[in-house]
Amino acid sequence: MTVQQQMKTLSHFMNGVETVGISGRFSEVFNPSTGEVLAQVPLATKDEVKQAIKFAKAAFPAWKKTSIGKRVEVLHRFRQLLLERQDELTDVICEESGKTKEDAKGEIIRGIESIDMAISAPQMLKGEYSVNVGGNINAFSAKAPLGVVATIAPFNFPVMVPLAITSMAVAVGNAVILKPSERVPNSALFLCDLWKEAGLPAGIWTVINGDKEAVNELLENKNIQAISFVGSTPVAEYIYQTGTKHNKRVAAFGGGKNFMIVMPDANLEQTANAFLGAAYGAASQRCMAISGAVVVGQDTEKRFTEVLKEKILKLKVGPYTDKDVDFGPVITQQSKETIIRYINGALEEGANLVTDGRNPSICETSTGFYIGPTLINHVTPDMTIFKEEVFGPARFIVGVESLQDAIDLINDHELGNGVTIFTNSGAAARKFQEDIEVGMVGVNVPIPIPVGYHNFGGWKRSKFGEGHMFGPDQARFFTKAKTISERWPDESEDTTSSFAFPSNQDSTIK
Repeated sequence: MTVQQQMKTLSHFMNGVETVGISGRFSEVFNPSTGEVLAQVPLATKDEVKQAIKFAKAAFPAWKKTSIGKRVEVLHRFRQLLLERQDELTDVICEESGKTKEDAKGEIIRGIESIDMAISAPQMLKGEYSVNVGGNINAFSAKAPLGVVATIAPFNFPVMVPLAITSMAVAVGNAVILKPSERVPNSALFLCDLWKEAGLPAGIWTVINGDKEAVNELLENKNIQAISFVGSTPVAEYIYQTGTKHNKRVAAFGGGKNFMIVMPDANLEQTANAFLGAAYGAASQRCMAISGAVVVGQDTEKRFTEVLKEKILKLKVGPYTDKDVDFGPVITQQSKETIIRYINGALEEGANLVTDGRNPSICETSTGFYIGPTLINHVTPDMTIFKEEVFGPARFIVGVESLQDAIDLINDHELGNGVTIFTNSGAAARKFQEDIEVGMVGVNVPIPIPVGYHNFGGWKRSKFGEGHMFGPDQARFFTKAKTISERWPDESEDTTSSFAFPSNQDSTIK
């Protein structure tokens, strides 16, 4: 028996059951902490995606007609099951993503915030009503689900993002197809069991594993009404352009280059501690991770670098099974090699290495995809490491002379996902909030990611489309409005034909 035959083979989830892939194409799922292959995941054909859409489309009408109260009951049960089995799910996340247990548990809790928001769907679905807008006509609006919608999730949040982009879609009455990252399919398949146990009808929640072939079918298929995507900026732009070309509603969330402005009056000890977690947590594989510090003033830059270096050298990198580690590996060997190329490139372009994580000590005893916390200073805006998103623990410091210089530097960048400022000056914070051109802004908050009941989304090339993740915009994105005018004439009423455009001043309307 070959190694591939012995390897665990995963499935899709269609029409309420696990479904074996038939394409004959597979992608390997790694344990990043050890470098070992956990399983192989099937990559769906276009025909398999079409079949999944067919099941979802058939299930949609009954779910649409299910009362909102009944739909919310399913979400309540799903939420409870998620809490009861969060330890199991934590282990699944850790094994296939390399996250620490603390980080994985935090991800689950943030995912539950999206379920909580979805449970408020009855409030989100309320329409408007006007009595006697003219001629005894009442006007009101109603919100309806779109139908079959597709969601495409990244590897870095195997649970939080899928919950964030699907929970409300399910609650308001859609049938949802999730294509998770082929790097972390086990977490999505775990959620399938919970939805099924919670009582969600077959076909309303589908997981289809795949690569670009599957994605293209979702983007082009006329039965898919909307696409919600989270991933890199180049792919987000492709998703948006292709999806809208095929007349779909699209919200595509791309990458971020998230800066932390450090003012001279900031408490550098507190600011450095905030930087550590925000910059290096989850091996920097977060779209809201701090990419670099923009430090105002040469003296502040020098002191901040010294404080940060001392703290970085104490950080511990290792497997999630070690409760003392600060963060784990990156997702693949290819990712590790890419990050090292960014570091080497910055040094070749004239930057200075403050701490070197290219060969952490754990590499001597492990085949996992580890890279230690790296800090680079003397970085300038023309350097590649400044311009491009680096999805790994290579962070940098840029020095500027004033707050205005810092704001201009950030506003000139093509990405505008998140940004934060550390200061004790209310005037500086106010100027920063008003002038910065970024979608999510923090003041003395290291990672300004909104809670589940506020909208999430960046500006510029960090987001394509008008939808948001989290918040009330989720309900708006996954529904369409219908406006109804009704009148019930009295049988004895004498009506005559009118050829004038109707208005509330029309005297022919009795």
